Parts: sequence; C-alpha cells; structure tokens
Amino acid sequence: MSSPDRLAVRENLAMMSGYHSPQLDVAVRLNTNESPVPPPEGWAEALRAAQTDIDWHRYPDRGAHELRAALAKHEGVAPEQVFAANGSNEVLQCLMLAFGGPGRAALTFEPTYALHSHISRLAATEVVTGEREEDFSLDADYASAMVAEHRPAVTFLCSPNNPTGMVEPPELVERLLADVSALPGLLLMDEAYGQFDPHTAVDLVDESRPLAVARTYSKTWSMAAARLGYLVAPSWVVAELEKSALPYHLDTMKQIAGRLALDYEDEMNERVGMLVTERERIAAGLDQLPVRHWESGANFILLRPDSGDGDAVWQGLVDQSVLVRNCSSWPRLSGCLRVTVGTPAENDAFLSALREVLT
Repeated sequence: MSSPDRLAVRENLAMMSGYHSPQLDVAVRLNTNESPVPPPEGWAEALRAAQTDIDWHRYPDRGAHELRAALAKHEGVAPEQVFAANGSNEVLQCLMLAFGGPGRAALTFEPTYALHSHISRLAATEVVTGEREEDFSLDADYASAMVAEHRPAVTFLCSPNNPTGMVEPPELVERLLADVSALPGLLLMDEAYGQFDPHTAVDLVDESRPLAVARTYSKTWSMAAARLGYLVAPSWVVAELEKSALPYHLDTMKQIAGRLALDYEDEMNERVGMLVTERERIAAGLDQLPVRHWESGANFILLRPDSGDGDAVWQGLVDQSVLVRNCSSWPRLSGCLRVTVGTPAENDAFLSALREVLT
C-alpha cells in the first residue's frame, strides 16, 4: 500500500519501462550479441599478473590516462579525443547529460537501438522519431529534411544498425554530418558492431566536425562482463563529457583490462573473420527455411517467420533450449526475431531447432 506522502517519481519517468533482455536457463543463448568465445588466454594471464600491482586502497586514475592513450593510438587520434566509460551505454548517457536536456531534441530513425531514445528520455530530452524505408534503409533526403526541420541537439545513427544489421552507406553519414555541421548539433555514430564493417566514421573525426563515434569492448573484444566502452570525438566534446561522468567512474581493473586487450588485435580480427563466416553460413541456412531475413554487417541476423508469428517461434525455440531475441514488440518489427552468431555448434543447434519449429 503506497503512502499519500511518498514522493512521486518524475512524471516522464513514470510512463517509461526499463530496458530488459530476458535471460533464461537454456543450453544455447543467442540473444544478447555477445562474443561466443572468451578472450585470449594470454590476455587473461596478463590481467592476472597486473592485479598484483594494483593499489587497492587508492582511487583509480580519474582520467584513465593510460587507457585513453592506448585507445588513441589504436584509433589514430589524440588522447584528448577519447572518452572511456562503463560500456557504450554510459558513453551515451554522459553525452545526453551534457548535450541533451529540457528544450532540446534527439533524432533517431526507427527501427534502431532502443537505448538511444531511452537514454535521451532519461536525460529529459525530447525524442523525435524518423522512419526508415520498408527495407529498413534510410533515405538521405528524408533524413536531411528531418535534421533541418527539428534541429536536434543529437542525431543518432547506428552502423551496423541494431537490430536490422544494416550498414549505413558512407555517403549518408557524410551527408548528415554536413547537415548537423550547419546547425548547433552533434552526430553520434554508434559503432558497437563497427569491427564487422570495413567502414568507420572514426576516420572523419577532427576538431572542426561535430561528430562523435561510440565503440565497445563487449562484442569482438569478448569483454561483455567488463562493461567497457569509449567515444572518439573532438576534444571539446570529450571535455564536456568528463563533466557529466561521476568521479572515478572507471575502476582500475577495468582500465587495465581494456589497455591489455589492445595487445591482442590479431586475435580479435581472427574471431571477427570466424563470426562473419558463421553469419553467412546461418544466412545460407535461413535461405532454406520459410523465413525472411535481412543482410547483416554485424554479428547477428534479423529474421521474420513467413507465418508472422514471431512469439510462437521464439517460444518453440526456447522449448528446445535455444534463446534468441524476440523483437516482435519493437517499432516496425512485428513478428521479428534476432539471432546472435554463436560458435559453429551453437549455430547448428539454432538452425536445427528453427527447422523443427517451422516444419
């Protein structure tokens, strides 16, 4: 029973639901786009050795200087153009706390990553929703017109796009960057799956462009448990994000883990190659089943059963101990499921279970 004197939650927050990804006890879990393989053993050994030198009674380096320097070298930018945080989600949160807020708008193009709009609303920012084409592509003229009409503080693009897997053409990115450059706004490129795409907007980052690119360690670096992400942006953007982050928000262990991971880029590239091969093998298997699927540039595939009943197919897969993401309730994705690319054995189990459910 609630008390009449209890402080009510903020009105716009009361109408929101949280971001959830159900976790069930299954044999094959392919619903959260994690890497299906652990980090290299050499990294794990180096991290264990580094623990002995941690001064646990001291606060971490507040500026994460060594990690940022390593990331800057990796991305070919200056350290002051790198911001690191607890996953790319905290990167987005700090960005919206700094540049969003009352009287400002964020522009998204659905369907896309749900946390772009969710975090914007948490930061009391109006969300303007644009629509993609029937095939989930984004028309450049339409997107440009939306920027001109709504003058958003932040325009979000995700490439490869989650959950469709679609890669945004470089010419679209440059068109929108030119649009926001003419207005007092930012273009946020979410490249959480960027290693799977040969193109990257990081190459476009410089001090004169209002462009920020978010990346994560959770996917190809096999470090989802660490919750580590970063942003590459002009130094003046990074300086403002540092104001919106909590003091000492990035612990020492995480900073070391992220820095050491960059020594294993060859291994990361090998697993990217393996996952791309497996992604194409899954796509070929889906071609033989009564489903529609979309070409993906990420480590997942979006599909829709021809029956249109994604809920029933999702439950049928769960009954066979295979968990994928049910996207049926997401904007524009009625009946859709999203499957993460797993190990060859996990992918075999998924295709076999899906064949059983659909036939």
